[in-house]
Amino acid sequence: MTETVDCVVIGAGVIGLAVARRLALAGREVIVLEKAEGIGTETSSRNSEVIHAGLYYPTGSLKAKLCLAGNLAMYRYCAEHHVPHKRLGKIIVATNETEIVNLEKYIKQAQLNGVHDLVWLTPAEVCALEPNVRCVAALHSPSTGLVDSHALMLAYQGDLENGGGMIVFHSPIESGEVTNDRVVLNVGGKDPMTIQCKLVVNCAGLYAQDIAKKILGVPAETIPPIYYAIGHYFTVSGKPAFTRLIYPVAVAGSLGLHVALDLAGQVRFGPDIEYIDRIDYSFRTGLSEKFYESIRRYYPDLKDDSLQPGYTGIRPKLHAAGTPAADFVIQGRREHGVYGLINLYGIESPGLTSSLAIAGYVHQQLKDQ
Repeated sequence: MTETVDCVVIGAGVIGLAVARRLALAGREVIVLEKAEGIGTETSSRNSEVIHAGLYYPTGSLKAKLCLAGNLAMYRYCAEHHVPHKRLGKIIVATNETEIVNLEKYIKQAQLNGVHDLVWLTPAEVCALEPNVRCVAALHSPSTGLVDSHALMLAYQGDLENGGGMIVFHSPIESGEVTNDRVVLNVGGKDPMTIQCKLVVNCAGLYAQDIAKKILGVPAETIPPIYYAIGHYFTVSGKPAFTRLIYPVAVAGSLGLHVALDLAGQVRFGPDIEYIDRIDYSFRTGLSEKFYESIRRYYPDLKDDSLQPGYTGIRPKLHAAGTPAADFVIQGRREHGVYGLINLYGIESPGLTSSLAIAGYVHQQLKDQ
């Protein structure tokens, strides 16, 4: 069976749903194809659910610009759509004198990115706010917060469907081809079909490169390599008294083993970062000693045997271990030469925060084609 559709979005994670929502509300006919049985089953539901402020990213990068715009849009959207969220703030701690220079760099970078609300805290001020935290200096980021990622995706889905769009689950992309004025997709699943699309937006996350490679006519040299990076989260028995997110100074390409609260106040620690060669969410054994050592740098009263394995998440990175962090890659016709196709690669953190801004960016790229 062959269908003709105005716009297909591949992937029903938070980015795919945000993009599909934006296009549907702009009056496009939109179908989302998702190979899994539900929305947001992978990267979108296996993270810290943090609304980032945009402190760390290189000036002028997509991550910096879209995170800042996304932060503002996220708080506004959540308030208007009654999505559970909280602007609780985070404290970035230096645990020794040599790390203070890193905090100074964060302030400078944040200001370059348009973030001007960071505040220096003394150890005494930190202790007054978070009695369990020990440090020599700290920064407070009041614009950092939390969002219920599943509720957010349900809200995006509701907007999409109210705009006339729909999601088709169990619909993996088997192959595709670029024609003169269409992208043709061959969709598998229980009811296989061929779809002729005026527009295709590839928001497949961990599988975006695989999808692009399946579409005949997409130049191979425009498809960046992907590197899978797994992060582990440990939960904590009892309820340690934290009311804000606590982040150590970043090391080795990671924001460190931070205090990752949920909206109910339950504490978890993570994520670490480990490059792997395949998508496997198994929780690796033997990590607890490393976690205890790292966390006790700023939370010395963490008790033995209080950490339990929680969950893992995998990020679609565009840079190898030990190399500089890569920016988001959002490719349109100017980059790959294919009319009516947008490929999104490497949409890791701060993708959740940036989702509404990314959707706007994609919509503009499609208009420009």
